[in-house]
Amino acid sequence: MPEDLSALVAKLRATGGDTTSVEVKSASGGLPQSLTQTLSALANQPGGGLIILGLDEMRGFNPVVLADPQALKQGLGAKARTYTPPVQLTIDDGVVDGAGVVIARVRECDLSAKPCRVTSTGKGYIRGYDGDYELSALEDQAFVAQRTAPRYDQATVPGGVFEDLDPVLLQGWLATARERDVQGLGRFSDDRELLRRAGVTDRNGQPTVAGLLALGLHPQQWYPRFTIQLASTSSRPSESDVRAANVATLTGPIPEMLDAAISWARQTFAVSVVGDGRGNVRDRHDYPIDAFRELIANALVHRDLADWSIGLAIEVRHQPDRLVIANPGGLYGITVERLGQEAVTSARNPRLLSICQYVRSKGEGGRVIEALATGIPIVNSALNEAGLPPAQYIDGGIRFTVVLRREPPRPGPRVRGATANRVLTELLAGARSVADLERELDLTGPNVRRVLRMLRDRGLVESAGRVGGSTVYRRREEG
Repeated sequence: MPEDLSALVAKLRATGGDTTSVEVKSASGGLPQSLTQTLSALANQPGGGLIILGLDEMRGFNPVVLADPQALKQGLGAKARTYTPPVQLTIDDGVVDGAGVVIARVRECDLSAKPCRVTSTGKGYIRGYDGDYELSALEDQAFVAQRTAPRYDQATVPGGVFEDLDPVLLQGWLATARERDVQGLGRFSDDRELLRRAGVTDRNGQPTVAGLLALGLHPQQWYPRFTIQLASTSSRPSESDVRAANVATLTGPIPEMLDAAISWARQTFAVSVVGDGRGNVRDRHDYPIDAFRELIANALVHRDLADWSIGLAIEVRHQPDRLVIANPGGLYGITVERLGQEAVTSARNPRLLSICQYVRSKGEGGRVIEALATGIPIVNSALNEAGLPPAQYIDGGIRFTVVLRREPPRPGPRVRGATANRVLTELLAGARSVADLERELDLTGPNVRRVLRMLRDRGLVESAGRVGGSTVYRRREEG
């Protein structure tokens, strides 16, 4: 029976373009060549994706006449076998505005075989904001690293010694572990044995990666980029001025970075005085502190610890209309659709998660995490109470981004091209120079400059002044 896609197409029309999980092609002239990249990218995308043939994006996703739908289906099936591993497809008929379309559901490639590559070229692709782009060497490493269950948090820190653990955090952790886990860790009266059993140290008393990140004096001595980088753009910059406030790099163990991030938010987020209708007034930040705390705690505990991510930090960008939090590593063991919908706990870093359950911050004295799958519901509830739109969660497989907005997103100018959309996606996290984009996207300087000129002409990107002698660029604020 033909499937009615009215709701999905209505959403695409409202937002003005494809999404990270949906690709639309008119296919009026046959099977588009660009699907070579798209099939690989969607197979590498968490949860896979959907391809719809028979809609014209440039004409508001209106249906077009498909001369030979059966040939399109056969072409999709044949193309799916030209990848390593082969792309798994389910091909159906659909109906939009009374016209027939072809629907191809692309199943996510098994983690043990990612990345899915075009067999003839060996190239793999990943989904961007609204396009597909070739995997960089770093991204390729990230997919290969995920083929087996991660155990990076359990490794012993090379050259680390017991004295590299913070004695104040350590004593607090021991007391809480014994109090909360009486029949488990609480059975061990000897502190050193308890720490070994919990995975804070190894059998020789050396700290593990998890132990150092949660309870270390200064983990950045070994992992200098396991930090949080924060910046605020208080208003739209002019051509010659970069108005950034509270630019900070937070270091230390996880509880100290969490406390420092909350302090940064309280100083940075705008505050309004609101009443409850009964004469009582209170301060309200432009983004709920409770929601921010949960998102930062999740980023700290669930960030990827593999070798490929060792040079990447957690990033926070506070912009006039949005707050963006991004960390290396996608979701693990759960999909975006299930976040906050059911009490499912899944950990990329299980040892770190279990240790952090008993870590109390020095500042607020609260636990870093509960590990009860309550974080996202708290975020949802806090945003709803503040009258803000729901959080936007973007799982790129090797990067997880959360976007909080002051208002629902509105359709803006569209742009085609994989490289252009890679640049736009990168600028979502904040201003970048040409050199930054070359390094982070593995592109050449001339290519970056060409794309930036095109995006600036379209009104999507603007110059944001000079930092360290280099001109930087940022996304132009919407509407």
